Amino acid sequence: MADAYSKDELDRRMKGAVATLKSEFGGLRTGRASAALLDPVMVEAYGNTVPVNQVGSIATPEARMITVQVWDKGLAKAVDKAIRDAGLGLNPQMDGQLLRIPLPELNQERRKELSKLAAKYAEAARVSVRNVRRDGMDLLKRLEKDKKIGEDEHHTKGDELQKLTDANIKDIDAMLHAKEQEIMQV
Repeated sequence: MADAYSKDELDRRMKGAVATLKSEFGGLRTGRASAALLDPVMVEAYGNTVPVNQVGSIATPEARMITVQVWDKGLAKAVDKAIRDAGLGLNPQMDGQLLRIPLPELNQERRKELSKLAAKYAEAARVSVRNVRRDGMDLLKRLEKDKKIGEDEHHTKGDELQKLTDANIKDIDAMLHAKEQEIMQV
């Protein structure tokens, strides 16, 4: 890290944690088909592990159906296995290079599991935001110790950093609450 304190840089890093959480929440199933549901699925292809959207086209032709049109016939089985092993509770049906993935109705038990997973994602985002705050506070301490800033400036910037942290944590909590409401709707 540079020896210059930048509130904008710390804010950008905190917002990155919130953006990551938003994309993770996009992959959580809420009863309707979404191509984002397959975002966490990684496929063994050509000696590498790649996201499923790099080996096929993902579509949602119906409200409760996702299709994956695999471009390389040899990878169809690998994509099928990756989707089954992803822990999403999905069972693809192969039809040549086309995988049809019906979304089963969410039962109450599965909804509770998805809520717990959402809470786990949110906690990881909170930890990331707090780590950014810690990095900023450590930098402020080092700058004060090296006599590059005064004690008053250290406290002022520390308070600003805490307000920034609180705002981002509040955003994360609001996103989690909204996602839990969406998941638990019957």
